[in-house]
Amino acid sequence: MGYKQIRSLETPQAVLVLGGSSTKLERERVAAKLALQYPDLPIWVSSGSTNKKYVTRVFANTGISSQRLHLDYQAKDTVTNFTTLVDDFQALGIKRIYVVTSDYHMRRARLVGEIVLGSRGIDLQPVVVPTQLVPETRSKALRDGVRAVLWVITGHTGSTLAKSK
Repeated sequence: MGYKQIRSLETPQAVLVLGGSSTKLERERVAAKLALQYPDLPIWVSSGSTNKKYVTRVFANTGISSQRLHLDYQAKDTVTNFTTLVDDFQALGIKRIYVVTSDYHMRRARLVGEIVLGSRGIDLQPVVVPTQLVPETRSKALRDGVRAVLWVITGHTGSTLAKSK
């Protein structure tokens, strides 16, 4: 399966793969292909497959060194995919980042990412993993957008909002 990369003038400085996909490991496979094109970029996988060996193997099979991988399992949802790592990115001086997620999830991920990453001066460049799934509802994106704004203001994600549908 391929991917669609939305081009910008400047190459991002890192790759962030959002986990939780119902299409197991496809996001990681796409990120590995992207990482081959940009051999100097570090790769973060936020709450990917629960089996770290599988995730590591996907990258190893593509020829990506484990030295480039940062597996992070703190996130419980889309909002925390960003909030748990944004300060690390900022501390490393990262100003632009590829965000890899599925097409059905990109609206919500992009909204949340632009709020959370943007609050630290970090731009995101979407990398869309195609699926056959129906895009998530606008209300789901809006709910998590509100949670992201709440995090920017208070430092808390309003995780109880995530449980409502």
